[in-house]
Amino acid sequence: MDYIRQMEIKAGMGADELVRMMEGCGFGARRLAEAVNIYEEMQSGEYTRFFTLAGAMVPAGMRNILSSLIRDGRIDVLVTTGANLVHDIIEGFSHHVLGDPEASDSELRESGVSRIYDVYVGDDDFVRFEELLQEILPQGKDMTGTELLRVLGSGIEDERSILRAAADARVPVFCPALSDSMIGLQAWLFRQTHPLEVDLFGDVGELVDICYGAERSGIVIIGGGVPKNFALQAMLVTPNSFDLAIQLTTDRPEAGGLSGASLSEAVSWGKISPGARKVTVYGDATINFPLMVASTLTRLAGRG
Repeated sequence: MDYIRQMEIKAGMGADELVRMMEGCGFGARRLAEAVNIYEEMQSGEYTRFFTLAGAMVPAGMRNILSSLIRDGRIDVLVTTGANLVHDIIEGFSHHVLGDPEASDSELRESGVSRIYDVYVGDDDFVRFEELLQEILPQGKDMTGTELLRVLGSGIEDERSILRAAADARVPVFCPALSDSMIGLQAWLFRQTHPLEVDLFGDVGELVDICYGAERSGIVIIGGGVPKNFALQAMLVTPNSFDLAIQLTTDRPEAGGLSGASLSEAVSWGKISPGARKVTVYGDATINFPLMVASTLTRLAGRG
């Protein structure tokens, strides 16, 4: 039987030293430490690495972490929401602004400002976004969603962009609910005067092929929703399942929603292997995700 090790905090501690101390604690600290252990294995072993991103992670400031992981070859497949991609594009020519969650939303609307909790984005940014999309949207038919997003990424100048990094690294970006975003709206407007046909069902086949070819695979799930389901369900029609799984979420399983569904539940569906190393870390991903990445990268750098 292992005893709880009381944490000792000292000046100048690094992220990995802090996380290693959490391994001897209970509750969420222990879960985060286990997530780092699993992520270290995922990054150091021969795994196909899937990453799903839901929630307003780009407006909150997580963008450069994702693009750096892609450029460093640490993400093989990205599944995300249209909203995160919209804000990724906006961040390429402007900045989201820290705001007041208690501000008057009526006054913000009069000022041309939209609020995401304590983050602001202005109408002027959306106008520029619309203009840019109309400039870089491609003309063509029989194009999958991933192909469309690769073209959009190639048209973005900011190299810190998630889409640009993925386009440069040839990492496929899947956005199964692409039409449920400003990208979808602008694509609809574009096709009123230009030929543009996007086969979103083609994305299913591409992702299933990746799952078929993955001898061993790991997945990091931020939030839940459509990206989580789209990645996990692709394993259902293959003989494979995920061998490593990490979920960072604020949702709970009791309400039956997918975002809070446990990884053990995914085992019952055949999406995750019964013998998989897996952990769910409950808490704000804007805290747990950077800690997990910083700790893991410190360990990997130490091996060199």
